[in-house]
Amino acid sequence: MSTLFKEIDYRDTPIGPISLRRRRLMQLDIDVFEIILGDEHLMSSLFTASEIALSKLGLADLKGENLDIVVGGLGLGYTAGAVLEDDRVGSLIVVEMLEAVVDWHAAGYLPLDPPLSDDPRCRIITDDFFARAQSSDGFDPNMPGRKFDAILIDIDHTPDWLLDARSGSFYSEDGLRRLSAHLKEGGVMGLWSDAREDAAFTQRLGNVFSKARAEPVTFNNPLQNKPFVQTVYLAQNKFKS
Repeated sequence: MSTLFKEIDYRDTPIGPISLRRRRLMQLDIDVFEIILGDEHLMSSLFTASEIALSKLGLADLKGENLDIVVGGLGLGYTAGAVLEDDRVGSLIVVEMLEAVVDWHAAGYLPLDPPLSDDPRCRIITDDFFARAQSSDGFDPNMPGRKFDAILIDIDHTPDWLLDARSGSFYSEDGLRRLSAHLKEGGVMGLWSDAREDAAFTQRLGNVFSKARAEPVTFNNPLQNKPFVQTVYLAQNKFKS
């Protein structure tokens, strides 16, 4: 029998206190896991449709086998887990800045089944995704300059509602152009957003990549019994002629 509420862990971090909580929702008869940063809800295991869609939509635009993927932001692990469900994926690097989140996965505190650590294709590194995106070394500490088939990002709430000011320049055309340099020919960038499409951001993507679009992801909020819409932005590097 579950307790109604448990704070599993609490840590101070460079961007504020973070906690992992488990709550029992009596009306749905389920346990819900939540990550809270300060007073903000970062993620809930009750709402995972758009995090999973980020992976599914991003990988659907790719051809070939033995795909090399980066996920920016670990959270509860649903985006990374969905990447690993695709048999075409040869390797996955997950970049997470907060050591506490990495520790929760390593300790098995989270409901993801199977855990990411069960898959030898997956490697989690504790680092600043945005700093690596802007660097020439990129995302693989063992292979500087390595390029990837897809980079999928689930960190900030939206391109202009940020968890921390250090990520702001990433969403500029210059920042996106630096990210595109870490993608292979025809490589895909995917970005999760907790809001409907921002047409100005879609246009910014289109100014950098050869293709850009915004896909709405609609799911039912069982607590309010009404639909909710989030967005997955997708952009693709050009193929060489």
